[in-house]
Amino acid sequence: MNGIDPALKPRLRRRSSFEYVAWVVSILFGAGILFSVSTNPNFKWDVVAKYFTHESILRGLMLTIFLTVASMVLGTLLGLVIAIMRSSSIKPIAATAGAFITLFRGTPVLVQLIFWFNISALYPNLTIGVPFTDIGTAIDTNALMGPITAALVGLTLNEAAYMAEIIRGGFSSVGKGQIEAADSLGMSAATKMRKIIIPQAMPSIIPATGNQVIGMFKETSLVSVLGVAELLQSAQLIYARTYETIPLLIVASLWYLVMTLVLSYPQSKLEQKYSHTSARVPRKSRKVVLTAPEGIAR
Repeated sequence: MNGIDPALKPRLRRRSSFEYVAWVVSILFGAGILFSVSTNPNFKWDVVAKYFTHESILRGLMLTIFLTVASMVLGTLLGLVIAIMRSSSIKPIAATAGAFITLFRGTPVLVQLIFWFNISALYPNLTIGVPFTDIGTAIDTNALMGPITAALVGLTLNEAAYMAEIIRGGFSSVGKGQIEAADSLGMSAATKMRKIIIPQAMPSIIPATGNQVIGMFKETSLVSVLGVAELLQSAQLIYARTYETIPLLIVASLWYLVMTLVLSYPQSKLEQKYSHTSARVPRKSRKVVLTAPEGIAR
């Protein structure tokens, strides 16, 4: 018989009439919104174009990017430590990490930012030194905890709590067979964490971390309440002077949208990479990779 058996040919999905109607309605709806936005003079697109690359807007954007990167790096490192503590078999250590996570995930980040900005009301001076001795250095908390410092501390501690749970979830995805094999090889806890658990947890951790980066970029807008001249605060300072409120808010929104799209691209690539990697190896063959040497009972 010539050709391919019709039974083996892939079946093409037939589009229903409802799907065509949905496409037409969606296109008409989108075209109507686009026409309204582009022709409404109250949007003042000329003002938007004028301030889109304004010096103060770009300076605020750079500060927003700095806060995002710094908070994510510090929050991820601290979150890794908290996740390891949370997974500890020593109950006081695990309880301390659990209390940290509960506190910073259970309170709004805006409240945390304002709290750290006003921490000098509780501790006007902090002394760093040797306990029960006169050796130490006094620090003026009011001078130390400026707006940018308070923003960085607040965002970092809040992010650390979320990253700790993401990392701990990644740890839980590692098969027990891997850990048992590492124990049979006599690996220490630190070596097992560094060489076995963390590398195999990365496929679960990285996609969620990408979402946290995007969320952190938008979350930095909250530090405007502290007077930090990030992107939103820069736009507010301009429209407070020019009274062009809507166009300046559009400028800030467009920059947030552009940066979110820029950050979404590498996130999608990482998700594709790790999803293909995990799908390439069957689950049964991934259970135990390490093998104990001869003479060691399994």
